[in-house]
Amino acid sequence: MGRKRIIDYLLALVIVISLNFFLPRLLPGDPLLSIYGEDALITMTPEAKVELTRRMGLDKPLWEQFFNYLSGIVKGDLGYSYYFQGPVLDLLLGALPWTLLLTGLALIISTLIGFILGVESGWRKGRLADQGLLTGFMFLNGFPDLVIGLFLLLLFGVVLGLFPLGGAMTPYSQLTGVSLLLDVLHHLFLPLSALVLTEIASCYLLTRTTVVTLLEEPFILTARAKGIKPKNIRYRHVGRNSLLPIVTRTGVRLGRLFTGALFIETIFAYPGMGLLIYRAILGRDFPLIQGVFFLVAVVILLINFFVELIYPRIDPRVKNNAY
Repeated sequence: MGRKRIIDYLLALVIVISLNFFLPRLLPGDPLLSIYGEDALITMTPEAKVELTRRMGLDKPLWEQFFNYLSGIVKGDLGYSYYFQGPVLDLLLGALPWTLLLTGLALIISTLIGFILGVESGWRKGRLADQGLLTGFMFLNGFPDLVIGLFLLLLFGVVLGLFPLGGAMTPYSQLTGVSLLLDVLHHLFLPLSALVLTEIASCYLLTRTTVVTLLEEPFILTARAKGIKPKNIRYRHVGRNSLLPIVTRTGVRLGRLFTGALFIETIFAYPGMGLLIYRAILGRDFPLIQGVFFLVAVVILLINFFVELIYPRIDPRVKNNAY
């Protein structure tokens, strides 16, 4: 990877950090009103309001707040959440594992199923199975994650009662070992299914389009002329080359997954980054809002960075200096 690309990533990080600071402060509403409520503010003395504003650092000029924000990032201090009354970093470290579990499994499952179905569908272009899969996934691709999540929650949680309506585990159950694992998976099933259904369609459609294009390539026609078994052509030649656009779009897909997780976790009250940012926005908790978006942006930038590093290894035709 060239020096120019590294500078581009650093510049993108600077822009993200700046937007991350200024955008939350454009939200309408008073942080004190969101945290303590209108009744509390009515009875609160002006001196108390001034003291609370000072403790939150909202009394300082905007440029000074921004400087303190930057110096805190350098020191690894993301601030103090005045809504949850705790360090932002501790709150993020508590919610991040749940989001990584949800988005990581969703990425793996949707990619695996979407890739296999895309290869099989593209290989059988025009046949009944291909037409059925293509119609079904195009129909599914038109639904936003919010609608899919609400549908699964109402059907399997409320109507059928097969899965819990929220949370990541049964509270106060004191489960351990295999019982705890099964309980976590039981709570994870609905939000995970919603994210997988949201993401699988794009992976399938991309893979199918790539396969259909590759079937007309000379090296595939040559492999067929040599008498190579169709199964080997389908996966060793077509399937392997179909992975290239999947890998390229991993960063974009992860960005979508994180965005989708924000809604899905809120719907299912799943204790990840999504539910955390939802509560932070309701409470106008600027430090926590900044911390969540900063962490998500850094993760996405790092993933795109590593994708660009490994892509030339997957496709030797792409040289490092092309980046």
